[in-house]
Amino acid sequence: MSRLMNRKPGRVLHLGLVLLPFALLLLLYLASSQARLADNPNDKLLPSFTQMADAVDRMAFTPDKRTGAYLWWDDTSASLKRLGTGLGIAAVASLVLGMAMLIPLLRNPLSPLVTVISMIPPLSILPILFIVLGLGELSKVMLIVIGITPVLIRDMQQRVSEIPTELLVKAQTLGANTWQVLIRVVLPQLLPRLLQGLCLALGPAWLFLIAAEAIASTDGLGYRIFLVRRYLAMDVILPYVAWITLLAFIMDRALKGICRALFPWFEPKGAH
Repeated sequence: MSRLMNRKPGRVLHLGLVLLPFALLLLLYLASSQARLADNPNDKLLPSFTQMADAVDRMAFTPDKRTGAYLWWDDTSASLKRLGTGLGIAAVASLVLGMAMLIPLLRNPLSPLVTVISMIPPLSILPILFIVLGLGELSKVMLIVIGITPVLIRDMQQRVSEIPTELLVKAQTLGANTWQVLIRVVLPQLLPRLLQGLCLALGPAWLFLIAAEAIASTDGLGYRIFLVRRYLAMDVILPYVAWITLLAFIMDRALKGICRALFPWFEPKGAH
């Protein structure tokens, strides 16, 4: 009999094992919700699936009586715009500065600066951003940029240090100058690592976005969650949280799919 650690589930069993914890959580929630609502039909802590479905219909498919807007989709659009802008700026900045780490004259002053900045809790400087940049879109985007860029740069620096020295020497021996080495040798090595890093940065990026929207915003997923919390509207909050989770999952899958399509030779650590 083979060891348990060496046994691999088949396709059907694998799918069942993946879905099992989610099914158990749903059943646990359903049972808890029914028990609380049976004791108190007006209980708001654990709304039923019907109540949450009604809330989604009201937020997503019924125009707001005051503005005529579909709040669910307006909030989603506002949040994704901020998140996409922040991720894009962070990606470009980390890629450029990561490539600069190959040059000692730039690496020596940049590396310790990035290390120190990466130690600053991003949420602690949120009030500073609001004071300096105002309460508009720029401060929210910059919180995402400041929150994830230093970590991405350090990851890029690590990848640069892993590039075989022989590869760089061969390129220079064949007559490549610094720019050619950066573009033809270093850049292809950093791009797949950058996509992998963005996947890992999605969680913190969403956290910074929700925090910024909750404090100073008039739209967005984080704004809506913290607006309705005063009414204990869990029938709205829980679907919004589930929707954010789904969006993050889709973005993660998309980034990994792009990485596999453009860089099939790249295999992240831990991949099988």
